[in-house]
Amino acid sequence: MESAHEVRNHELVEGVELRHVRYEERPVKDRAGQAVEGLHQVWIRLDNERQLNSYTTAMVKEVILAFRRASADRRAVAVVFTGAGERAFCTGGNTEEYATYYAGRPTEYLQYMRLFNDMVTNILLCDKPVICRVNGMRVAGGQEIGMACDFSLAGDHATFGQAGPVHGSAPDGGSTDFLDLYVGYARAAESLVLCQPWSAYMAARLGLVNEVVAVHRDESGVVPNPSVETARWVDERGRVVYGELKSDPEARAAARRCTIDLAPLDEAVERLVTQLLHTFPDCSRKTLESLRKKKLEHWYRNSETNRSWLGLNMATEALAGFPAFQFGARGEREIDFAKLRRAIAEGRPFNRELVLEVLPESARDEARRRVAALAGDPVEVA
Repeated sequence: MESAHEVRNHELVEGVELRHVRYEERPVKDRAGQAVEGLHQVWIRLDNERQLNSYTTAMVKEVILAFRRASADRRAVAVVFTGAGERAFCTGGNTEEYATYYAGRPTEYLQYMRLFNDMVTNILLCDKPVICRVNGMRVAGGQEIGMACDFSLAGDHATFGQAGPVHGSAPDGGSTDFLDLYVGYARAAESLVLCQPWSAYMAARLGLVNEVVAVHRDESGVVPNPSVETARWVDERGRVVYGELKSDPEARAAARRCTIDLAPLDEAVERLVTQLLHTFPDCSRKTLESLRKKKLEHWYRNSETNRSWLGLNMATEALAGFPAFQFGARGEREIDFAKLRRAIAEGRPFNRELVLEVLPESARDEARRRVAALAGDPVEVA
C-alpha cells in the first residue's frame, strides 16, 4: 500500500543485503484470522543452523542492522526474533571463531564486544514490541539476547541456561544484568554460576518466559515433552518438581522418538501479534520503553566495564575454556578445574604452558597448532 504522504527513510543503512540473518515481512492477522492490508510483522531469524545459530562477528553486525530496519518500519506491528531450524534459538557466540581467532587477542575481542553490546542495545531500544520465538536451545549469549526481548514464547523442547563459568567466560553480556529481574537473585545465581539447564516448563514456572507450547508429536498427536516432569507439581517429600528434567533414560528416549512440530508455537506467536495489533501503537511503545528502563539501568551501568573485562579474559581463562570446548572430544570439553585451581593457588603465571596442561588431552594438539601460534606464545608446536 502506497502512502499518500512523502516520508523519509530512517533506516541506518539502506539497501544492505543480509547474508547471515534472514529478514522477512509476514502478514499480520486480525481477530477473524484475516491478513490486515498495509501492515506486517517482521521476522529476524539467525541463520546458522549448522552451528546451533551461534552468532559470528558478521552475524552480529547484521542483527544490529536488521533491528534498526525493523524499528524504523512504520508498517511493522511487532518484531519476532528467532533462529533457523528446530534445534536452537541461539547458543551464544560462535565458539569456533572464539577459539581460532579471539582467544589470545584481548583487544580484538574488545572490538567484537563493542558490536555485541550494540546488538543488545538495539534490541532494548527497538520501537516495536520484540517477541523471542524460542525454537530450541536458548543458552549463553542466546539467553542474553533473548532476555533483551519483551516477550518470550517457547516450544517445550527448548532449554535455557548459561555456559560461561564452565567454559571460560562470565555471563556479562546481559545475563548478570537481566536474569535476576525475571527469576530472583537465588535462582539467577544458581543458573549463572552452575550452568545447569532449565527446561521450558521450568523457565515458565520461574517467570522467564510468557508461554510454553507443546511441540513434541508422537503417534497419538502433540504431547508434552516426555523428558520433563509435567504431570505433578510436588514429589512425595513435598519438593516442587514441576518443570524439572527427568533423569530416567526411558523418558529421554521417548522424547527422542518424537518429532518436533513448531506449528503450535507459530500459532501462539500469531495470537500474540494479533493482540499487539489491537493496541495503540505509541502507547504500547511508551509502555515498553518505561518497562525496559529496569533492564537498561543495569545494562548502561555495567556493559562497558563488562566489555573491558571480557576482552582481558581472552588472555587468561577464555584461552583455556574455548579451545577445550571447540577442540575437545565429545565428553571431554572441560578443562581440569582442580589442576587449574591448584596452579593458581601455587602462584603460577597464567601462560600458554599452564593452558596446555589443563586442557583435555584430546584438545591439546589442535590447541598447540592454533591457539599458541595465534597468540605468539613461545610454546613449541607439536
